[in-house]
Amino acid sequence: MKTVTVKASKQYDVLIAKGLLQQAGERIAAVHKCCSCMLVSDETVWALYGERVKNSLENSGFTVHTFIIKPGEASKSTDNLILLWETLAEKQITRSDLLVALGGGVVGDLTGFAAATFLRGIDYVQIPTTLLAMVDSSVGGKTAVDLAHGKNLAGAFYQPHLVLCDTDTLQTLPDSIFADGMAEVIKYGFINRPALLQMLKNTNPPIEDIIALCVEDKKEIVEADERDNGCRQLLNLGHTLAHGIELNSDYTVSHGSAVAIGMVLITKAAVKAGLCRRDTLDILLALLKKYNLPTDTEFTCEQLCEAALEDKKRKGGFITLVIPVETGKSELQKRRIDELPNFIGGAWEEV
Repeated sequence: MKTVTVKASKQYDVLIAKGLLQQAGERIAAVHKCCSCMLVSDETVWALYGERVKNSLENSGFTVHTFIIKPGEASKSTDNLILLWETLAEKQITRSDLLVALGGGVVGDLTGFAAATFLRGIDYVQIPTTLLAMVDSSVGGKTAVDLAHGKNLAGAFYQPHLVLCDTDTLQTLPDSIFADGMAEVIKYGFINRPALLQMLKNTNPPIEDIIALCVEDKKEIVEADERDNGCRQLLNLGHTLAHGIELNSDYTVSHGSAVAIGMVLITKAAVKAGLCRRDTLDILLALLKKYNLPTDTEFTCEQLCEAALEDKKRKGGFITLVIPVETGKSELQKRRIDELPNFIGGAWEEV
C-alpha cells in the first residue's frame, strides 16, 4: 500500500491499494470515533460497491444512513445539495458525525460541500472510485456544486478526514471513464512532472505508481497554496477552456475529454504566440491519442472565450491562464479579458 500524507489546514492520509473497500470501516474507525454517518453515492456505484462499504462501516460500529443520487454532472446541483442538507437534518446528523463519499468527482464534490456547510462543518471521508477522482478531485479540499452560469461556481475549501483509493474499482470503469482520468494524469506531467510523461510512454505503467505520483504532486502544491491564490492554479491547465466546452455542450462532453481538448487548445495558442515549442504540442497530442482522448472541438473561440468570463480564475478585468512553456513545465500568466480572444484564437490557426 502507498500512503501520501497531506499537511494542509487539516492533516490526513491518502491510502492507495487494492481491497480498501472491504477495509473501509476499520480504516475510518482508526481515524474517527464510531458515530452516525451518511454514505453518499450514485446509483451506478452503489449497485457495484454500496452494500460492501455499508457492511464494512456497520461491522466496525458505525450507524449508516444512505443518500443516493443519479450518476452524471447534472446531479452536482444546488437542488441535490439542499436535499442532502435536509436529509442530514432529518437523520439528526451532528457535528461529531461523519459523511462518506463513495463515487467519482460528482459525488465527492457534492458530499464535501455539504460537509463544509452543514452545521458549519462536519468531518467527511473520500472513497473515490474513478481514476480522475483518485488523482485529482478527492485530494486537496476543493468542494463545489454547479450553477446555471458555470461549473463549480459555488463551493468551499474543506479538507477531508481520510481518502481511500481502492484501485480494484478501476477494473469496472468503462474505457471512456478511465480515459477521463488519464487526461488529469497527463495534465500533471505537463505542469511539472516530465518523469511522469516518460512513464506514460511505457506500454503498461503501474497504475498505483501513477496515482501516487499524481497525489504526491497535488499534495506539494496544496500545501504551498491551499486557497488557490498562486501555484495551485497550475492544476487548472486546460481547465478554463475545458469548463467552457462542458458548459456549451450542456455537460454531454465529459470533464476528462474537455480537459484534454482544453490542454490542446491552450498549447496550440502558446505555440502560435511563440511561448512554446511545437514538439511540446506533438508530445501532448501523441499521449492523448494513446489514451483514447479527443483533441479537437466543434465549439468556436468566441463561444469558449464567452464562457471564460464566468471562470473562477477571473479577477476583475483579468484572468490567469496556465501556459505550457516546454514539455513538463507550465507557467501562470495574467492576461486582460479583452486580450483573450486574440490569444486563444491562435489555437484555431495553423501552427
